[in-house]
Amino acid sequence: MARILHREKTYVPYDYDSEAEFERAVVDHSQGLFGPDSVYFDIKKRLGNENILTIPDGYLLDFSFQHSPHLYIIENELVEHDPFRHIGQQLLKFATAYQESRHKLKQALSREIQADREKRRFIKKRVEKAQIRNIDVLLDQVIYEGQADAIVVIDQITADLENVLGQLTMDTNLVQLQSFVCDDEVIHHVEPFQQDVRSAAEANGASVSPEELDTVVVAARREGFEERFLGEDCWYKIGMSSSMIEQIKYVAAYRTAPVSAITHYAEVASIEKYEDTGKYILHFKEPAEELDPAIPLPEDDTDVAPQGRQYTTMKLLRDADTVGDVFP
Repeated sequence: MARILHREKTYVPYDYDSEAEFERAVVDHSQGLFGPDSVYFDIKKRLGNENILTIPDGYLLDFSFQHSPHLYIIENELVEHDPFRHIGQQLLKFATAYQESRHKLKQALSREIQADREKRRFIKKRVEKAQIRNIDVLLDQVIYEGQADAIVVIDQITADLENVLGQLTMDTNLVQLQSFVCDDEVIHHVEPFQQDVRSAAEANGASVSPEELDTVVVAARREGFEERFLGEDCWYKIGMSSSMIEQIKYVAAYRTAPVSAITHYAEVASIEKYEDTGKYILHFKEPAEELDPAIPLPEDDTDVAPQGRQYTTMKLLRDADTVGDVFP
């Protein structure tokens, strides 16, 4: 069982008494969970009709991509709930009921924005930066011009839950909120939503916007690289937020030691859910091309080696002398 050691104290996992208590923690820490570019709406608005009726726990308006804000439906859950019967059914109802509930949802969000001066001021500034005419046009854009994605906030991400999400047509993101306690003091451990996107765009003051991120670099061991990247013209079991599906145009392979360099890249033809894992498979348009020369690790900073997957731009990749230039 995981513990946190902090300032000579030992924090042990905190067990929430109810889903309502967990939901209060989500609301209280919404900025930390979803990032500074988002607005959380703690409103319970019914979606659907008398045949299919569901009530999400909240809604998130996200401005991580400045010129393409996005609306998410929030479901707050405890891991003790059955992912098949409870979480999966809820998300299926969301996807089914959303279409015919858009007008009522717009009214609910509009009322909340008008009633909350701080939310209204924040959203108005983001609307101006996005060059959208006004808040009403923004709501039309995020509600009517696409299908809202979902975010499940849960205290523990499990393989069963990822399997369920992998079978749904609705794009769903996972955010894990783990809580620990010591002497009645509760602290939280979380990887904020879209943090990988923001980190890639903001690294060391780099002037790259999230909209420009078009390349994902994956860490590949020899066997996987030869069998999949080169042999099957694909790369799979990649975890990424739903917002990046339309963004990614290229994939590059960082080959782990002893190669320790980015050696190949390929243009992406399509991105699909991979089996029932909740992750994705990237299919290449053509066999991967070899970079000549390869992009090695900088001799004085081996800590920049990609771990898992990281985002960048094809321009940075093409201009790079070392991996440090790919992730400046």
